[in-house]
Amino acid sequence: MLIAVVGVNHRTAPVEVREKLSFTGPTMKGALKRLNSYPVIESCVILSTCNRTEIYAASLEMDEGLNAIWDFLSRWSGVDISEIKNYTYCHTLYDTIRHIFRVASGLDSMLLGETQILGQVKTAYQLAAEYGSTNRVMNTLFQLALTVGKRVRNETGIDQNAVSISYAAVELARQHLGNLAGRSVLIIGAGKMSELTAKHLVDNGVSGVIVSNRSFDRAEVLAAQFGGRAVKFNELYKHMETADIVISCTAAARCVVRYEEMERVMNLRRGKKIFMIDIAMPRDIETEVGNLEGISLYDIDDLKNVVDQNLAERKRAANKAEKIIEEELEEFMKWHGTQFVVPTISALKKWGDGIKQKELHRALNRLGELSEHDRKVVCSLANSIVNQILHTPVAQLKKYALTVEGHLYTEILQNLFDLEVPGQKPKKIFVPENEEEPIA
Repeated sequence: MLIAVVGVNHRTAPVEVREKLSFTGPTMKGALKRLNSYPVIESCVILSTCNRTEIYAASLEMDEGLNAIWDFLSRWSGVDISEIKNYTYCHTLYDTIRHIFRVASGLDSMLLGETQILGQVKTAYQLAAEYGSTNRVMNTLFQLALTVGKRVRNETGIDQNAVSISYAAVELARQHLGNLAGRSVLIIGAGKMSELTAKHLVDNGVSGVIVSNRSFDRAEVLAAQFGGRAVKFNELYKHMETADIVISCTAAARCVVRYEEMERVMNLRRGKKIFMIDIAMPRDIETEVGNLEGISLYDIDDLKNVVDQNLAERKRAANKAEKIIEEELEEFMKWHGTQFVVPTISALKKWGDGIKQKELHRALNRLGELSEHDRKVVCSLANSIVNQILHTPVAQLKKYALTVEGHLYTEILQNLFDLEVPGQKPKKIFVPENEEEPIA
């Protein structure tokens, strides 16, 4: 059983190409059914996210299997095969296994070490299994990929350091305030960055969300997303008197939070600390505000420094992750290689046993009456000869099964002995009419 993957991601194709090759939840069942309808495809899984689409397939014929995948993608998307090949990448055999391990571990993502991809791999596999498009090899591959992804995160902590501006803000807030559960946040501005930061804060336990924006309607829309409330822009400082966290990201040309007003706010807070993050450019909060006692103020450059440091940590964790992947790959190679050659070894032993039984029957008939002892000696001799003849090819095949060329040695053995192996068909050897020796 040969495994391959054909895919497209954020590095190989622009979004207008990726969206043509994407699969949504409602279409997944039909897509898997159509891909499985190709006779050469034994099993398959389709992984489709906003940044990648990958077709994993197991086939008895590698070239035919890859052609089937490209044909499927072309027919499904309406994009010409030649164009698809220009944007897609292809991995076969053990490179496929290494690739899915890296994907599940977050090493192949736009954001190094992201956690979301592990759940997406799990969902893709579960859907394929539910729709009956997987077999033993594909089941083992994806179950192990999920295990590898979890092991990488547990042993390296690759997903523990924030590498986005919005999440870095949350990490800093947690460092200064401890547990964020039950904390309140005042968001100044209703843009995308404010929304992302608010989402991360809420996901980490912040419960009270207040949004203030010059456009009150936009403030109401953002507040509604988090079960919060919108307040008038001229009431800004009033709500700072009770907020634990302030996130400011407006498009204002001048500062909207001033030193004199914040000095008054801090007097009313009576020593209660406040954490402030200014993500705007130009800045929303006067730099002198950070000098006030009880205020921790960070701007966009501070957050970028945190991101850079954390990204360096993730890169170090990625090096550890690659070693884990190679360990797991070696184990899977052993299992997969053994699975592939076992039917061939069984067929070879059956072939040898067939010859032994045939020749034993003929020899015993010619020898006539023999004592029980003599019959046992003859049978033992026949068993010993066949076992010794088959021992070396069987042992060598098991050894070669652990290499990337294992399937080639298996096919050669099947051809040499003309073996019939259930579920496998060896490649035919072309023999020209004017040649005495076969040419592969």
